[in-house]
Amino acid sequence: MGQTNWQTSSVALGIMRMEALSVEQAAQSIQTAVDAGINFIDSADIYGMGNSEITFGQALKQTNISRDQLYIQSKGGIVTDPKRSHGSFVFGQRYDFSKQHLIDAVDGILSRMQLDYLDSFLLHRPDPLMEIDEIAAAFDDLQASGKVRHFGVSNFNPEQFKMVQAGISQKLLINQLQLSIAHTGMIDFGMHTNMADDRSLNHDGSVLEFSRRMGTTIQAWSPFQYGMFEGTFINSPKYQALNESLAQLADKYHTSKNAIAVAWILRLPANMQVVLGTMTPQHIIDSANGADIELTKQEWYDVYFAAGNDLP
Repeated sequence: MGQTNWQTSSVALGIMRMEALSVEQAAQSIQTAVDAGINFIDSADIYGMGNSEITFGQALKQTNISRDQLYIQSKGGIVTDPKRSHGSFVFGQRYDFSKQHLIDAVDGILSRMQLDYLDSFLLHRPDPLMEIDEIAAAFDDLQASGKVRHFGVSNFNPEQFKMVQAGISQKLLINQLQLSIAHTGMIDFGMHTNMADDRSLNHDGSVLEFSRRMGTTIQAWSPFQYGMFEGTFINSPKYQALNESLAQLADKYHTSKNAIAVAWILRLPANMQVVLGTMTPQHIIDSANGADIELTKQEWYDVYFAAGNDLP
């Protein structure tokens, strides 16, 4: 994880949708993930308006899994808008990286999840009003108190990342970013350099190359999604060619299309980790199998082409 000796599974379980499960169902999802080799849990204080973390904390106690077997991460900094939020769909009314808000956010997370500490805590989305000295003071207090061991960010571009890193004493190990076969902007830009087509637009500040150079772990969220929350490309008629390509490789490697989609992300020669959003036990098992598959370079490109991408 990052440039440390902190070893975690290359596939993580995200619990955004855990609020919709019973405690018993959630316990089954957690146990299934651990049995499939996943030891990393990703959350955020806004997921299910906090209910996902409450369910997780209760469910973990129903399993045979000890706290020390897991690396548990959460995110904070978004102030929710209760009027527009419902179920798994949560909307913010502002971002807040003040010292007090970040400390209160972690305290709330620990209380809901019934934990003594987080292995990592991320700033959820970049705030144009963030004051770096406030973030630094919060991180120092959280680390000194033993409430948080490591830190990172989510959805930050390189300049935002560097600005925060320059003002804090801790190493930012993680940047959580949207990436899937159907969401490849950070890859497309690098190949379309010095061109005038749409794929040549630099939307992310060369975040893939920056992260590789810094040794930052990229946690890929929504690994099966297209758009923001439009749906999954797995078995979607909008992505017929892609599904045919995934199916062919799934047959070759005796696995599922989900596993190939995970393997495609992990094949990037960067410090990659895939965050699953599914709560369905069989989908967790199928997807986790992708960690054991190394696609050839041509297979990686074949999947990339099947998603509608090209080479310049």
